[in-house]
Amino acid sequence: MCGIVGITSNKPVSSSIINSLKKLEYRGYDSAGIATLLEGKINEFKCEGRVKTLENNISKIKMLGTVGIGHVRWATHGVPSTLNAHPHSSESVSVVHNGIIENSSTLKKFLVEKGHIFKSQTDTEVIVHLITEYLKDNDLKTSILKMLKKLHGSFALGIIFKDEPDLIIGARRGSPLAVGYGPNENYLGSDSYALKSMTNKISYLNDGEFCVLKKNSVDFFDENGKKINKKILELSSEEGNYDKGDYKHFMAKEIEEQPTTIKNCVNEYIDKINKDINLLNFPWKQNEINSIKLIGCGTAYHSCLMAKHWFEQLTDLDISADIASEFRYRKNKFKKDNLYIFVSQSGETADTFAALDLCNKNDMKTCSVVNVVESSIARDSNFVLPIHCGPEIGVASTKAFLGQMLVLYFFSLKLAYLRKEINKEKYLKKIQTLLKLPDLVKKTLETETQIQSSCNSFVDAKGSMFLGRGASFPIALEGALKLKELAYIHAEGYPAGEMKHGPLALIENGMPVVVIAPRDKYYNKTISNMQEVIARGAKVLLITNKSNDEILSENIWQTVEVENIEDDLLPFLITIPLQKLAYHSALKKGYDIDKPRNLAKSVTVE
Repeated sequence: MCGIVGITSNKPVSSSIINSLKKLEYRGYDSAGIATLLEGKINEFKCEGRVKTLENNISKIKMLGTVGIGHVRWATHGVPSTLNAHPHSSESVSVVHNGIIENSSTLKKFLVEKGHIFKSQTDTEVIVHLITEYLKDNDLKTSILKMLKKLHGSFALGIIFKDEPDLIIGARRGSPLAVGYGPNENYLGSDSYALKSMTNKISYLNDGEFCVLKKNSVDFFDENGKKINKKILELSSEEGNYDKGDYKHFMAKEIEEQPTTIKNCVNEYIDKINKDINLLNFPWKQNEINSIKLIGCGTAYHSCLMAKHWFEQLTDLDISADIASEFRYRKNKFKKDNLYIFVSQSGETADTFAALDLCNKNDMKTCSVVNVVESSIARDSNFVLPIHCGPEIGVASTKAFLGQMLVLYFFSLKLAYLRKEINKEKYLKKIQTLLKLPDLVKKTLETETQIQSSCNSFVDAKGSMFLGRGASFPIALEGALKLKELAYIHAEGYPAGEMKHGPLALIENGMPVVVIAPRDKYYNKTISNMQEVIARGAKVLLITNKSNDEILSENIWQTVEVENIEDDLLPFLITIPLQKLAYHSALKKGYDIDKPRNLAKSVTVE
């Protein structure tokens, strides 16, 4: 959440900062701002709303300066407004900040007693005043060190100074921050994506570190101010591009890309010649792992629940799935034969990163499933499983969710084979079935027309339910989440058999209910649960797979049938119509599909 850009150069930087802020719009934000330094004066402009508004306004005032910082803000402390937007500036210092300063109230009281006057409701403004206060009696480096030691919480900072015409300070604790290198200019950014149009050479700050950027040099320091060296990494080339093409929204494009991204992932992991799944450089022997803990947030957590089902079906391992924000506050029983798997599209999710950090501090085996291989979570894990989806810009995850599930399925299948819990014949058969998945996903996209016709009932409803059993339950959760995220319709994902234990009271005449009932071993039971809600007046949208057998129920409002495939892989196909349902419901309501309100792509606060 929130995004930072900083550039120090030998030419004006405002247009480059604006272009980089546009690349950070996917993170979710409610206001934007920029500050540049010209002739010993900090020039600041910020506004509520989109980067385009910021761009239009600064083009009128011709904002110049060869050093500058920019920001897109997702509100934490203080309502979305121009006053609370970043940067925050005094006469001598300007700051942009991602994260939360937990002791801001205490610091503000201290600073007010010193005579400082605050203009905003934000926690960030205390940083500006702290630095301003310390600069009265200290040099720049000492002031930065004193300020950083005072702050409690998480932050990534970009700071410019009235009296330093060629300098930006960057600092990190908890929130990600990258440094980019260019000819006669250097860059600061929340992630490599923001900088990629300008450079492919990147370094990453670790927790507690800060850096000093000038146009021809970059110096890094540890938390005690000791100079350190950093590795310069070359960014990997990503498949896909950042343009919508002929699509109205990135999300529409990303849904349609799923056959391609799944094919890319299959090609990366399946050795077709040797008929095997490759987990290259896997650092442990299979007998060193007796339990697996899967950890994620939101959609990534749903992929963890899906993986839990597969691991339990295919292996005898002890498996659990945990929400990252809960995991780190429980009393965990760390054992040397535990493997902890962390799932995150961005690789920067704050709660997931904190859970990983806790496991690393306890010397646990750690593995990450990510879309961004240069991310903090990937860099801090013992082993990385990339999902090879290319950039996903829409805030509501689609192709990354299928990618996460696919990689976790590869892992569960390979581990089952290595542990001799499935035989070679079954293993090879499942690999052959995986090779068919991209084409079947492509065919399933053709359910769109059917789904579009059902959206009006969801758009006009005050709430809805998504029901499923077994492997369909995590998909029910994900379908409900998508409808909430995009169409702002109350939706609950529920185990179908639990309806009788409370939620059935919510069913009323005309309420839309999505029943996910593929023809697996749970089918008959789920159809019985479906009949219970139909009897109470619900309008049931049944999602199942094609079959010659009759559906064992009457009075179904609408049925959508996906393609046939082995039961293990049906969740991939069943997810598609649910993505389309959320998309078209939001489209009918006229909402901003790629940037739903209050949400962010990369959640970098707890």
